[in-house]
Amino acid sequence: MRFSSLTHGESLEDEVKLSGPTTAGEPRVPTSLKGTYMAPPLTQFSDRHIGITAADRAAMLNVVGATNMEALMRRVVPASIFSEQPLDLPVARTEVEVIARLRTFADGNRVMTSLIGMGYYGTITPPVVLRNVLENPAWYTAYTPYQPEISQGRLEALLNFQTMVCDLTGLDLANSSLLDEGTACAEAMTMMRRSSSHAGRCLFVDSDTHPQTLAVLLTRARPIDIVIRVGDPLADLDVAECFGVLLSYPGSSGRIRDYSTVIADVHTSGGLVAVTSDLLALVLLKSPGDAGADVVVGSSQRFGVPMGFGGPHAAFMAARSSLARSLPGRIVGVSADGEGRPALRLALQTREQHIRREKATSNICTAQVLLAIMAGLYATWHGPDGLREIAGRVHGLASNLAHSLVGGGRVVANDTWFDTLTIVVPGEADALVAAAAEIGMNLRLVDRDHLGISFDETSTEATVDALCSLFGVERRSQAASSLPVELTRTDPFLQHPVFHRFHSEHEMLRYLRRLADKDLALDRTMIPLGSCTMKLNATTEMIAVTWPEFAQIHPFAPIDQVQGYVAMIKELEAMLIACTGYEAVSLQPNAGSQGEFAGLLAIQAYHASRGDELRNVCLIPSSAHGTNAASAVMAGMKVAVVACDERGNVDIGDLQTQVDKYSDSLAAVMVTYPSTHGVFEEGISTICAMVHAHGGQVYVDGANLNALVGLAQPGQFGADVSHLNLHKTFCIPHGGGGPGVGPVAVKAHLAPFLPGHPLRDDSPVGAVSSAPFGSAGILCISWAYVALMGPDGLRSATANAILGANYLARRLDPYYPVLYTGEHGDVAHECIVDLRPLTKTTGITVDDVAKRLMDYGFHAPTMSFPVAGTLMIEPTESESLTELDRFVAAMVAIRAEADQVAAGVWPASDNPLANAPHPAENLLANDWTHPYTREDAAYPLATLRQSKYFVPVSRIDAAAGDRNLVCSCPPVEAFAEDGA
Repeated sequence: MRFSSLTHGESLEDEVKLSGPTTAGEPRVPTSLKGTYMAPPLTQFSDRHIGITAADRAAMLNVVGATNMEALMRRVVPASIFSEQPLDLPVARTEVEVIARLRTFADGNRVMTSLIGMGYYGTITPPVVLRNVLENPAWYTAYTPYQPEISQGRLEALLNFQTMVCDLTGLDLANSSLLDEGTACAEAMTMMRRSSSHAGRCLFVDSDTHPQTLAVLLTRARPIDIVIRVGDPLADLDVAECFGVLLSYPGSSGRIRDYSTVIADVHTSGGLVAVTSDLLALVLLKSPGDAGADVVVGSSQRFGVPMGFGGPHAAFMAARSSLARSLPGRIVGVSADGEGRPALRLALQTREQHIRREKATSNICTAQVLLAIMAGLYATWHGPDGLREIAGRVHGLASNLAHSLVGGGRVVANDTWFDTLTIVVPGEADALVAAAAEIGMNLRLVDRDHLGISFDETSTEATVDALCSLFGVERRSQAASSLPVELTRTDPFLQHPVFHRFHSEHEMLRYLRRLADKDLALDRTMIPLGSCTMKLNATTEMIAVTWPEFAQIHPFAPIDQVQGYVAMIKELEAMLIACTGYEAVSLQPNAGSQGEFAGLLAIQAYHASRGDELRNVCLIPSSAHGTNAASAVMAGMKVAVVACDERGNVDIGDLQTQVDKYSDSLAAVMVTYPSTHGVFEEGISTICAMVHAHGGQVYVDGANLNALVGLAQPGQFGADVSHLNLHKTFCIPHGGGGPGVGPVAVKAHLAPFLPGHPLRDDSPVGAVSSAPFGSAGILCISWAYVALMGPDGLRSATANAILGANYLARRLDPYYPVLYTGEHGDVAHECIVDLRPLTKTTGITVDDVAKRLMDYGFHAPTMSFPVAGTLMIEPTESESLTELDRFVAAMVAIRAEADQVAAGVWPASDNPLANAPHPAENLLANDWTHPYTREDAAYPLATLRQSKYFVPVSRIDAAAGDRNLVCSCPPVEAFAEDGA
């Protein structure tokens, strides 16, 4: 199945034709982003996005010793990269104008009854979940739960998701989500190779696998020397040559086969078996775990998560317990707090790529938490009986159509199915697809002789009637199930009380509120995380995400039905090009890790196109984010580490040594700019020139782009490629740990090597995500942000982010020394404060300070990265001076508490910091034996009496949770006493 596609740089006029009236006199599709849509409004949106007022700005400038913002920017940003030119973007639009323009895009999409399937299905999001989770900032503005004491609500929701996956797949443990089905299969491939005792380099893939999944597998296998064999597992598999096998159950065609014998044979040879499956099908089918599978992967999209033109969706991965320490991604585990109360935390290898770097088992850093939570809540809402009813209805409709088609003389290719039929239509396929589209239905065009039809939760009896009419057959009476008897599920699932209690909306509403109340998100407080850019996600930016014209579009819908999406995507691409100074961009990577990987693949393919296949060394500074090294290894490169000097900058002398040493094999350098240490390095242009002089390419990690937009452009100061974190700089919310979007932007010479997709266009690199445009369903957020801010607003946002960081650095430095500064004593958009001297004199650790901040109502800054014993603080431009001062007050008060320990007023082992955080249950205990008062613990600042957040648990025992890994809900027996 192939559609026409847009190539990078072609005119929108050639492809995009939107219908309907224009708004505000603007052209339907502008051929350039230059020009003005409307006169600037009296009140700019940027004034609402940026939390610092003009009066506050003057006071903050006085603290940092600058006469005005322009003077500060020129002092902070090196003159060699400072851009004098305004961004080539339209002026800022009002919120009304932006919503109107989004409506125009939406009107350019046709919402059809999608029967395409291929892993994407119509679904009904329970309204109570839609309104109270997907549209609720308490959920979508939360950060990854690395601080578990203030994340118990979303951790519980993720534990429910893991339990659901374990139950349906029949395996011991599951992670808390991966990016999409294709990349999850690729992760399963590399995990099997690491874990298998088989010496072969071949992965056998079921020929009945979705084509987009196979495409991602091929992309990921090629650089790391894995050979993909595709065939019929029952006829073509040679277990002697394969370290692993990937089976499809059900297959892409809809066929259901018993693979238990195949699995046993693979195990006999020392290989491992992964199965890609469908959670709704597993409600009725025997689990792959029961058949002996080692790993099961798939997508949870059809559990209440809209298709969204391809994403974001939560993939799942389940595995046998023997593979626990090889499982990629994050695992929520059950542990206990200091008083023995059950408490949840991320377990085992979480963020392990930060530590293991080039030896990491995966470069995954972002999960799909918000979408996994939705899928788990979908199962919670419906329970096992509701899921059986939905699955039974879907299967019944498919069976009825099959019976009617066969009775009318049509041929159904597969004799078993759950929801999908492949129909033999010699020479008729194109005409039938066109005829179906005329009546509002999309079918899967397999080839000119075969069609696919997949039913889902939104399918109805009328759907079957329309299809019978389309195929010219009479509808027959209801047919019996086609599920093989030996593969029909007989064992119970979802027996935990959480899947039985919340089936009334009142109960579910209260459950969601209880979970949200346990957590800290941006709707409550500043989240000052260095490197993570937790900024305002404005309601206007979010509002279109759930519109049907965006949410209910299949990623493989014909291009003429998605002209609104295509127009918005091309405009966003042009916006990102204008912001970065590059010349082409791909939005396919659905996380920063995938953007890194895609950028490095582009570099490798570029070198190969020039006959430089031996260029495979990637230089990475010692301070770099751990995913950089992991991504380089995934792309088939060898990592060489470049030293940093005492100021945190890349050591130019060592870099010279390295480029000389690897001159003939140098592929690239990966640098983060501003640096991971929060500093604008003066030598960035020199670094770029040195690498280019030795034939390498320059990859600039876009994690810190929030310090550059409007002030400097990587594509203009020497970089060849960057990935851009839209969930950081461009306002897609973090969602508790995902979704993220990580587009890759390149200079013109790398544009031919951007990711392609087998169902849209070709590329020598291949696909890095399952959907052609990745997580397209949330791209409207970033489009709206740029449109609302305009060139001046974006520049102001960057400047105010830098001002806020320097203000905090100056205010905190007397209490916690700022570790790194630039040439003039300034920081970029974040600063690192050093707690090691404090620890040495008081025994108070960085962990103690982080946990004590919870009692003050704050999420802790980034801990011990990139330097152990430090806090990396990033305020973002969205925070007001009031909030910045509130954070300073908390940090100063914490320092005073530490001084009390140093003075011997409080023992080192029993003080408010060592015992932090303090749940209300502890504070209300009959016996209070601590040397500090309850008031000291709960209200160390008077302002906390106005609004107080109490953690639900005390400090969690991390080691105990790792020693006794439990990653699903406690057994039913644990709830017997309360009768739940």
